[in-house]
Amino acid sequence: MYTPIKNLLSASFLALSVVLPITTAVPAHAVESNVILDVSQTAFRSEVIDGIKIAYREAGDPANPTILLLHGFPTSSHMFRNLIPKLAPKYHVIAPDYPGFGASDMPLASEFEYSFAKVADMMTTLLDRKDVVKYSVYLMDYGAPVGFRMFAQHPDRVSGFVIQNGNAYEEGLREFWDPIKAYWADPSAQNGDALRGFLGLDATKWQFTHGTQNPDAISPDNFWHVQYLLDRPGNQDVQLAMFLDYGTNVAEYPKWQALFREHQTPTLLMWGKNDHIFPAEGAHPYKRDLENLEFHLLNTGHFALEEFGDDIAVQMIRFMDRNATP
Repeated sequence: MYTPIKNLLSASFLALSVVLPITTAVPAHAVESNVILDVSQTAFRSEVIDGIKIAYREAGDPANPTILLLHGFPTSSHMFRNLIPKLAPKYHVIAPDYPGFGASDMPLASEFEYSFAKVADMMTTLLDRKDVVKYSVYLMDYGAPVGFRMFAQHPDRVSGFVIQNGNAYEEGLREFWDPIKAYWADPSAQNGDALRGFLGLDATKWQFTHGTQNPDAISPDNFWHVQYLLDRPGNQDVQLAMFLDYGTNVAEYPKWQALFREHQTPTLLMWGKNDHIFPAEGAHPYKRDLENLEFHLLNTGHFALEEFGDDIAVQMIRFMDRNATP
């Protein structure tokens, strides 16, 4: 068996040597690349803040106006994966992961203050480290209380809001929130355990597909990566801590609304109207307080970028072109 195989290999090599030209290998150190780095390409970076690694995606020229993208529950900066490349040619984009989410560190709930005030402070520190003074901010779900707390601390730093299913009015907290409100009123183990159903795979799939026009077109990559993170040991306690602390945001609503009226920050609202978590009843009240408001209800659910990403990107670029400050 050996001799025929050896002869076959020799014959094949001879045939290739006739067809292919003989070239001299160039030493690796002599090869030069003329490729210029595209600053609009997404980079995956991190910054240690208060001893916690905060992961973030960044793209675009830092000399351009900055857009801060703040994600919701239970996802991460991954939700902006398709939006970032559309914004980056004209804008500097930063999309962080909160502690306990995405690629950021996940200290145990017993060892870290999982609160919206803490997360907001860390996001402000991240911008300070990046030398970002003025910015516009995309607010979605958890991103709304994070971003509005940042705004309340430094309202003059915010050039514009892009609000996508992010609440600042009690009208937006309907029956979905009843078991969570019960936990706010009585943070017992029993009331906390009643919320663990929100952390399973069926609930994760539901959040991404409910209210969409074509559920079959929603990438299941959303479900798998999110559920992997939720299923990490200790993460359910992290999420319960955030559920409990969300109640502190409601007390801040009147303060934020007063700041809306005072500062009249330009706002683009792009809201999935079929969202059961943050229904359209929470979108309309922004009209009371914001005079410079572009209002759009989209025929989709909670994660509107999955079906209306192109439309949101176009509207954002138009909005930023009119209102962004470098």
